[in-house]
Amino acid sequence: MAGLFVTFEGGDASGKTTQIGLLADWLKEQGKTVVVTREPGGSDLGNELRDIVLHRRGFIAPRAEALIYAADRAHHIHEVVRPALERGEVVLQDRYLDSSVAYQGAGRVLDPSEVREVSLWATEGLMPDVTVLLDVPADIGLARQASEERAYDRLEAEALEFHERVRDSYLAIAQENPDRVVVIDGTAAIDEVHRAVLERVSQALD
Repeated sequence: MAGLFVTFEGGDASGKTTQIGLLADWLKEQGKTVVVTREPGGSDLGNELRDIVLHRRGFIAPRAEALIYAADRAHHIHEVVRPALERGEVVLQDRYLDSSVAYQGAGRVLDPSEVREVSLWATEGLMPDVTVLLDVPADIGLARQASEERAYDRLEAEALEFHERVRDSYLAIAQENPDRVVVIDGTAAIDEVHRAVLERVSQALD
């Protein structure tokens, strides 16, 4: 029996962690075996790459940044995600290749199609069954970040214009992939967002 691969996307401070936790609890109540993971950092090697690509201070060339994410993704899919799916489990993942298209493609002004192709090669073409895009305007996301104590993050530290390009890219991805990507208002109340997530994931489970 094949498992279910659900990814959560959105700008920083869009509520992904909260909604993944709520969905994981609900799925477990339904008797599902759930794997919660993230990119970058979903494996031991991934945690080392995460420190480099997110928390290292100083310049990293945009193409090098994109390739570090792709390297993390290749290892993570091989070691964590594919084995779980082959066991018939539900994988809930914080970020996947859409993040690279949005952040390194649009944000860093690289060619989004090239960034996507590198990730598809790295993962041998694995795509999610469902992608939940928690949409929050960039200025609201930055305000949320400012109100929280968060470790230094190279991407979060970028200017508003960067995060606006990221959001626009996410919305374009959703428009191009309506069967896979569901856009949910990330500014709504937590329980409202959760209900919308459940509605889409329940359809995928049927």
